[in-house]
Amino acid sequence: GDWDFWTDWKDRRLWVAVVPIVAVTFPAAVQAFAWGRYRLPWGATVCVLGLLFGEWVNRYFNFWGWTYFPVNFVFPSQLIPSAIILDVVLLLSNSYTFTAIAGAMGWGLIFYPSNWPVIAPLHVPVEYNGMMMTLADLQGYHYVRTGTPEYIRMVEKGSLRTFGKDVAP
Repeated sequence: GDWDFWTDWKDRRLWVAVVPIVAVTFPAAVQAFAWGRYRLPWGATVCVLGLLFGEWVNRYFNFWGWTYFPVNFVFPSQLIPSAIILDVVLLLSNSYTFTAIAGAMGWGLIFYPSNWPVIAPLHVPVEYNGMMMTLADLQGYHYVRTGTPEYIRMVEKGSLRTFGKDVAP
């Protein structure tokens, strides 16, 4: 969803909680099928590779091909290290229960560090028109799009903070 589309949303606090929880469902299902039927320990990794291929095709043709957003503004999250951990936990434990507990925890814990190489350059602080913001927020200001990110920025600055619940610093 939108939590994984835009680089200025990847700056937010909730991105690291929403995307791993939503993204683990399909790889876990494919992993359970591949392990239960064929005893193949790489179901999650194959699923994630297919998912990332589809996401890159979507991001390139839809975001760059139709709307000319630069691809580095809308890249998908890195999920391959998380999928490898999920598969390794199942391979070593041979238990769905342990994989659901320890593997899913490993999936979530490795998600943010594995994305830092591509996210870190966007956390650079910049000063623009007397305001301090990250480079990702500056991208969001210059490439105006319909949807919620601009509204969330207005909520963060105005008196409507209660509608956004938690406000990222």
